[in-house]
Amino acid sequence: MKEKKDKSMETKVIHSGQEPDPVYGGVSVPIYQSSTFAFQSVEQGAARFAGLEKGYIYTRIANPTIKALEDRVASLENGYGGIATSSGMAAISTIIFGLLEKGSHLISTASVYGSTRVMIENLLPRFGISADFTDTSNLDNIRKLIRPTTKILFIETPANPTLVLTDIAACATLAQEENLTLVVDNTFASPILQNPLDLGADIVVHSVTKFLNGHSDVVGGIIIPRDEETYQKMHKTMTLLGGNMDPHQAWLVLRGIQTLAIRVQKSQENALKLAQFLSSHPKVAWVNYPGLPSHPQHELAQRQMRGFGAMICFGLKGGYEAGKKMINSVRVATLAVSLGGVESLIQHPASMTHAGVSQEEKEQAGITEDLIRLSVGCEGYEDLRSDLEQALEKD
Repeated sequence: MKEKKDKSMETKVIHSGQEPDPVYGGVSVPIYQSSTFAFQSVEQGAARFAGLEKGYIYTRIANPTIKALEDRVASLENGYGGIATSSGMAAISTIIFGLLEKGSHLISTASVYGSTRVMIENLLPRFGISADFTDTSNLDNIRKLIRPTTKILFIETPANPTLVLTDIAACATLAQEENLTLVVDNTFASPILQNPLDLGADIVVHSVTKFLNGHSDVVGGIIIPRDEETYQKMHKTMTLLGGNMDPHQAWLVLRGIQTLAIRVQKSQENALKLAQFLSSHPKVAWVNYPGLPSHPQHELAQRQMRGFGAMICFGLKGGYEAGKKMINSVRVATLAVSLGGVESLIQHPASMTHAGVSQEEKEQAGITEDLIRLSVGCEGYEDLRSDLEQALEKD
């Protein structure tokens, strides 16, 4: 259930959804590594299956450790409740199959996570579901694509990997006018920097693999609906699809979230300085970072976010070949996909995370061959700057 917005984010990440173990008083949430839960009687089992008595039945349906994580993230996002899943893609699949049917249509941000786009484009047509992708930073683009069968407006802001921002409040107004469900992928910002439900969104989704967990050792996702009706629909769909999170996964993410506020603060401090450094480097052609005044939606970032985040994308004057040489030369940052961890990660989206997207669609989404994506971590700034500087100087 919704928690009152009377505590700071710094307090919520540590305490929400977490009470001392009622049996032994353990401060850390226990890992209930059990697939099933015993009933005291046939009558109790029947009552739980009928929804007449609260309690646990089977971990695919619910589990105390997973529930603690769901409650914590729901509190951070000011939502009705959370539904934790085995991966971010499991969360997105649950939303889509829970809300859409044959003949339905959805509109999505063009520059979204590569697997999200590939799934929508390649898998959904088999079930009679169609989609259009557009630059959702321009509301007119969305309006032109709305059909009588459009059910979902799916936006990712900041977008992966271009860092284009979409106005959540404006999209919420449009979605309400057109009777659409507004879904926001909030992975790049995290609840520390942005709360889409407060801006009018209906559902928030996260890959908890990224900032929420923050240690590159868990794959998971979570859905946070605004209201009970949507929550029940999503939970039922997740249960039937079998995309539930594992209790040990949940425990690791619970532990990771406790340092979310301080991790995001340190990472974005580093990111702003690195974005400024890259902008002034003679070999860098362009930098896109919401904290720079040169970002096309810098004013929007100031308005709908509480910080500019830890993600940077940039290109070199020498194009792809220069970028490849630079990426191969880093020593502090790690050449790997994913993001949001304590360590800095660098990669080439066009050939890696978005390789499954066609060349034409990548160009339309702004995912150019020279684009380098940098997820800035919590290392010392000077170490990161020096690392990028030496990598940029390689001939």
